[in-house]
Amino acid sequence: MMFMSTILVTVLISYGADAWLLSPPCQPYTRQGLQKQSGDARASSFLKILELIPQTKQPPKMLFVENVVGFETSDTRTKMVEILANSEFFTQEFILSPLQFAVPYSRPRYFCMAKRKPLSFQFKVFNNQLLYSLGPLLGQNENTLIDGFDQAPENWDKLLQSCEPVESFLEFKNSSDQADEENLENIAEGNLIKMEKFFVPSCLIDRWGSAMDIIYPDSKRCCCFTKSYYRYVKGTGSLLATVQPKDKGKTSSLKEQGLRYFTPREVANLHSFPEDFHFPQHISLRQRYALLGNSLSIAVVAPLLCYLFTQPL
Repeated sequence: MMFMSTILVTVLISYGADAWLLSPPCQPYTRQGLQKQSGDARASSFLKILELIPQTKQPPKMLFVENVVGFETSDTRTKMVEILANSEFFTQEFILSPLQFAVPYSRPRYFCMAKRKPLSFQFKVFNNQLLYSLGPLLGQNENTLIDGFDQAPENWDKLLQSCEPVESFLEFKNSSDQADEENLENIAEGNLIKMEKFFVPSCLIDRWGSAMDIIYPDSKRCCCFTKSYYRYVKGTGSLLATVQPKDKGKTSSLKEQGLRYFTPREVANLHSFPEDFHFPQHISLRQRYALLGNSLSIAVVAPLLCYLFTQPL
């Protein structure tokens, strides 16, 4: 394992790239995992990359690292920051979610950006800080941060009012203002045929209904989609009720709400992928969900990269 990692890292360094964009395996840091951090073998390749930075003749000028929330308290992060500081890098760290960008998708992630001297960030005052704020991305320094942006994740529910409804991101839409329970005949026949494979079987509702996260077209928040979405229903992402009952929630019969999975296109929409994005035909449905579950929110990453690549005047 380490031998292969060393070879790959050596090849990487030989390119002499100015910027390294890194997204190491998240399993060592997830809340549901064993949280072995650097003791997990899956962390070894990332650690090897970090350890070789001081030894290379042409280290990168910039680094961008993404991982799950939990990485910021890990010993891997401590080692990363120490190595970067000793290699004359400035770092700024963020924990951000698409919710802060008016996207109704709860996917908080940790980001670390680093610049090597003589490069510097636009707002040096945030060096060596962990921020929950969009402020620097909006051109705001510590003296001009807008109230409400610099919020810890537990306060992000306050941002929901500014989010667009989930309906805006759907591939197959049905009116969100229907208060009465209606049957699926209201959905165009062609769409119903396409949607058929996305409806949740009754047997899964019977078994896992109490553990399902159910949202509606007018909802302004849905849970993070994982790579296991569509394979499992518990803890892998939200399900959409295509028939909106008078009383939302699990007090109404789940089987009467026409529960379905979000389609891959809809998951891509919530990740802010462009409209012309599409998968090659040979990629299976499960593979598409897995790839999307391991992907990034463009709404979050794009402004971070713009901030990283911007050099103060």
